[in-house]
Amino acid sequence: MKRFVVLFAPLLLAPCIFGQTAAEAKTFLDDTGKKLFDLSLEAGQAGWIQSTYITDDTEAIAAKANERFIAESVRAAKATVRFDKVNLPPDQRRMMTVLKNGLVLAAPSNPAEGAEVTRLGASLEGAYGKGKYCPEDPGGKSKPCVDIEAITRVFANSTNTNELLDAWRGWHTISRPMRKDFQRFVELSNKGARELGFKDTGAMWRSKYDMPADDFAKEVDRLWQQVRPLYVSLHSYVRWKLREKYGADLVPANGPIPAHLLGNIWAQDWSNVYKLVAPAEADKGYDLTDILKKRNTQPLDMVHYGENFFKSLGFAPLPATFWERSMFIKPRDRDVVCHASAWDLDNIEDLRIKMCIDINEEDFITIHHELGHNFYQRAYDKQPFLFRDSANDGFHEAIGDTIALSVTPEYLVKIGLLDKAPDASKDIGLLLARALEKVAFLPFGLMIDQWRWKVFSGDIPPDQYNKGWWDLRLKYQGVAPSGPRSETDFDPGAKYHVAADVPYTRYFLSFIMQFQFHRALAQAAGCPPTGSSTPLNRCSIYDNREAGRRLNNMLVMGLSKPWQDAMFELTGQRQLDATAILDYFAPLQKWLDVQNKGKPTGW
Repeated sequence: MKRFVVLFAPLLLAPCIFGQTAAEAKTFLDDTGKKLFDLSLEAGQAGWIQSTYITDDTEAIAAKANERFIAESVRAAKATVRFDKVNLPPDQRRMMTVLKNGLVLAAPSNPAEGAEVTRLGASLEGAYGKGKYCPEDPGGKSKPCVDIEAITRVFANSTNTNELLDAWRGWHTISRPMRKDFQRFVELSNKGARELGFKDTGAMWRSKYDMPADDFAKEVDRLWQQVRPLYVSLHSYVRWKLREKYGADLVPANGPIPAHLLGNIWAQDWSNVYKLVAPAEADKGYDLTDILKKRNTQPLDMVHYGENFFKSLGFAPLPATFWERSMFIKPRDRDVVCHASAWDLDNIEDLRIKMCIDINEEDFITIHHELGHNFYQRAYDKQPFLFRDSANDGFHEAIGDTIALSVTPEYLVKIGLLDKAPDASKDIGLLLARALEKVAFLPFGLMIDQWRWKVFSGDIPPDQYNKGWWDLRLKYQGVAPSGPRSETDFDPGAKYHVAADVPYTRYFLSFIMQFQFHRALAQAAGCPPTGSSTPLNRCSIYDNREAGRRLNNMLVMGLSKPWQDAMFELTGQRQLDATAILDYFAPLQKWLDVQNKGKPTGW
């Protein structure tokens, strides 16, 4: 879920000059911070209009604003080398490092190529936002075209395999025209990254985690190996349950699961198949979507629930401008990017979310997530501009989801959405529902950038883009395409974050860290109580000021310290630790082991 982030920049540069002084370094950082502040505001405003009013003109305006911001960002990143040998205070040295490693896209210094890559970036995101599948009926007559919101509803509600297959194939046609532009985008992106001294754009992305790029890749692999056994157990259970539902002709006994049968257009979140795979005795005990609809809950009510959670922890209310300027529902008169995102346009107080809110459990949780971005953004707004970001990009994604883990039955009782929490016998249903969202996501969250890293490095060449995509989906997810695919397809582009050039490993990291954060905050809140048998999944930090204090102490740090320091402030640990997710789902793992006994595992 994308927030507005510092993205790119090009310009011809003066030769690097050594022998600079500490005073000159401070002047450089002060001037650069002010320029980037002004340009980020301009780019943010243009980007907001582009996303909420998609036209050729708004795309062009956003591209130009991004181009100016990108130009200054890359100019500054390349200029930092002048101060490499200057003895600087730690905070100024870190600012130099942030400038070098903070780019997502480094446009080439050639002005024409810089303009081209920013135009391509805006065009690819716009193509996704305008994407529609226009089916034909058997008589050859056109049916109404459907966008991603309509496609999402199909996957949320349908168990008709023909309807699911048609929607899956249809949505994946929207990305075919992107392929040529994406290939050129990769070429120009790599050129800019190499001008900054990186091997390619993938190496540039991996360099921002306060460790060498190759070490970070190994760290990601280590975390995946920690959680893979839990995922394999879930995959095996879901596969045989879907086989019972759809039959042996569609679902193999021991192979990958067809992508269109997992309740999500990208098979990244399996929550919608809960009703198909949950045994009767493991019903989670309530239907939040049904509760919200029966209460005639409105989009703004959904947002207020999220805001009230943060207020209960001691955070100040959102500013009035948030309610005036955000987009909560899909306009009827224009194309917009409905993908949920949180924005901080002026890096101070102009906080917004952009969503096309549906009244359901998924969006209830998504709102908590997006507001996590907003409250994080405001918490670090007193930091110097260059430190107004999360400790690493995974932190930003993790904070809202950490709050969402506190959306427990006990929390729903406290806010009046449930009369009584289900007893502990319902926990398997609750855990299974959450695992279909969280555990199922982990390999998808990993493989998106595994694919892009290989594309940027050349390990996956342009004539194997689609093959490489599905090879990795098979390796990590155990998921297969829903029918024949070829290199005339460009299935990666059917995912927003690929079309919009948003790094994705942050989401994988966030799904690991949110459980690590939740475990630490729950302990700070005294949950589970000493000697209690209360499981971690029943702990909520709602209305606990000590947990709020611990959380805020980390949030206000922003990017001013290495992420390991921020992690320690919140958890007392300096290393990412996937054992928290195993602790959280321990009861489910035992249950899955029993259910899967005698059944094939793996693929």
